[in-house]
Amino acid sequence: MDFDFPPDDDPRRLAVRSWIENNPNPSAQDLVDAGYVVPHWPRPYGLEAEPMLQIIISDELRKAKIGLPPNPIGIGWAGPTILEAGTEEQKQKYLPGLLTAEDIWCQLFSEPDSGSDLANLSTRAVRDGDEYIVNGSKIWSSGAHHSRYGILIARTDPHVPKHKGISYFICPMDLPGITMTPIIDMTTAHSFNQVFFDNVRLPADLRVGEEGDGWRLAKVTLANERVSLSSAGSLWGAGPSAKLLLDLVRENGGSQDPVMRQKLAGLYCEAEVLRLNRLRTLTARLAGKHPGPEASIQKLMADEHGQNTLELAQEIVGPATMIEGAGPTGTVPRKMRTGVTQNHFSRRHFSEVDPIWYYGFIFSPALTIGGGTWAVQRNIVAEHVLGLPRDVNVEKGKTWSEARTQTQD
Repeated sequence: MDFDFPPDDDPRRLAVRSWIENNPNPSAQDLVDAGYVVPHWPRPYGLEAEPMLQIIISDELRKAKIGLPPNPIGIGWAGPTILEAGTEEQKQKYLPGLLTAEDIWCQLFSEPDSGSDLANLSTRAVRDGDEYIVNGSKIWSSGAHHSRYGILIARTDPHVPKHKGISYFICPMDLPGITMTPIIDMTTAHSFNQVFFDNVRLPADLRVGEEGDGWRLAKVTLANERVSLSSAGSLWGAGPSAKLLLDLVRENGGSQDPVMRQKLAGLYCEAEVLRLNRLRTLTARLAGKHPGPEASIQKLMADEHGQNTLELAQEIVGPATMIEGAGPTGTVPRKMRTGVTQNHFSRRHFSEVDPIWYYGFIFSPALTIGGGTWAVQRNIVAEHVLGLPRDVNVEKGKTWSEARTQTQD
């Protein structure tokens, strides 16, 4: 595909601008009705948009300072899975409120005792007539305290291999027996929670797909998660970007230090590689393909790029990054002295911590842990992209493919 943006007078741009002129302050429902929230989805939810049209829509909305409904887990992760495997009744009931962000969603996957080995989960869902009785605990559930629904995976059959005994559910968060405790991170934000299930009765018609098909659907969700967590902002797609940092440096006379110039150039190159790879991933998604191992490659690069962006910003600002409220500004003098950030970023992403630069300085070490650790992503790339065996102890005289086949057997 053509990786360059269409010209300013492209008819598709003009059509989007015309809609914006007629809807200068659109509601969430207006955006959904126009198909602009998920333009790549099939109608009636989206426009079945080809890659460049989706990019144009996003670009024009950004220029007009029109934000999309803030429901990243619902729109980015739950929605695509329900769209693929949900019943028609589930789609009609849950997708409209999900897209407008009237119904906020959370993810109920990780568990305290299974670590990065998600398939080793122990939360049980036992069938009892037209219901499942759920017992167990989930952790790192972002936004669960604000959510109406969650996407839940639980073990429905303990007598089969662990990947085959998992099912996928829509879970109303107000069901009797669901309790949660907050997890306050070092930024002082309450973003995460531990959620407990104590004999929770979950209607069987809230299962998505067939019983035992939950691992496959979880992988669909996780692949979409890794794509959405790897967009341009340095904090899992939100917050300051490399472009913003580079613009601030440029606006203030640039840098004459050759080492700093090299670091800035390297950061630009990273950002451009990620942008092009996002377009490649987008092309595959719009061609009807699910994000595959390339989603792990993208997340690996994006996490480290986010850390690099914030580390370079810290180097520019200096020791004042340890002071709450410090960050690059639009008025940094040539020697890049310290200052307090302006409102360059949407506060809706991290409403409890501001300014976002300072939040990023503290939070960025977690980027390579959340949403699948860097080690898990590298294992996925090694096995599914490079074809390496899961067992590193390969016998002499055997090719990698032979060892991999033996390991799989």
